[in-house]
Amino acid sequence: MKINTVKSADGTSIAFETTGKGPPLILVGGSFCDRTAPTSGTPLAALLAHRFTVFSYDRRGRGDSEDTPPHALEREVEDLAALITAAGGAAAVFGNSSGGLLAIDAAARGLSIPKLAVYEPPVILDAGRARSFEELAKQLDEAAAGNRRSEAVVLYFTKVMQMPAPAVAQLRKAPMWAGLEHLAHTLSCDLLITARGPLRLEQVSAVRAATLVMDGGASPGWMREAIQTLARAIPGARHRTLEGQTHAVEPQALARALEEFLGE
Repeated sequence: MKINTVKSADGTSIAFETTGKGPPLILVGGSFCDRTAPTSGTPLAALLAHRFTVFSYDRRGRGDSEDTPPHALEREVEDLAALITAAGGAAAVFGNSSGGLLAIDAAARGLSIPKLAVYEPPVILDAGRARSFEELAKQLDEAAAGNRRSEAVVLYFTKVMQMPAPAVAQLRKAPMWAGLEHLAHTLSCDLLITARGPLRLEQVSAVRAATLVMDGGASPGWMREAIQTLARAIPGARHRTLEGQTHAVEPQALARALEEFLGE
């Protein structure tokens, strides 16, 4: 597919691809994701292209998009606003994981998003844990800036995702590890978005989009509880559990749920 670009408010060039025909839908990826990610990029877009014009984009600092430091949530919201303008001035938005948090924050800030869907955005209900992420974000930045990319990825998996050390050690042997290291410099961005924690729950009452909040039936109980709390906080939001799914949701399951919700 052809790579297009749009200029964000600060002049940063954001790369995106489009596929399909129909109402516009923008996909927002989370940590370790660029526009090729299975559950927020071109593979998911291909499953939805028969109903929607789907925009898959590289968040700033990823793939073919430029970056203009320092990172700020407001800049990423402006990036999404530029894509909405490119889509015709209004667009449905789907955000996966921390991309869901970004999408929610954008909707709360009044972007023209008539329909919003998110899958397992990492809502942090504990204020202390949210604050600890701010310090951890600094450590991630220092590791990436010092070209200790593998160290940054390990730190994210063990401290943020709470993966056991043996599982991380096994993952380091996988071919995908090089791609994870390549995106190490973006990890602090997602962590700072996540660190807004309880403050976000105070602000989501401003969301006016028709909203679907999804979780996986096989995900941990603490995650599902947080997702349900988020759904209750967004005015009129629906909650849906995708049975048998975990945080690593299958694109086909997502596509079915999104088509049902967005096609209403």
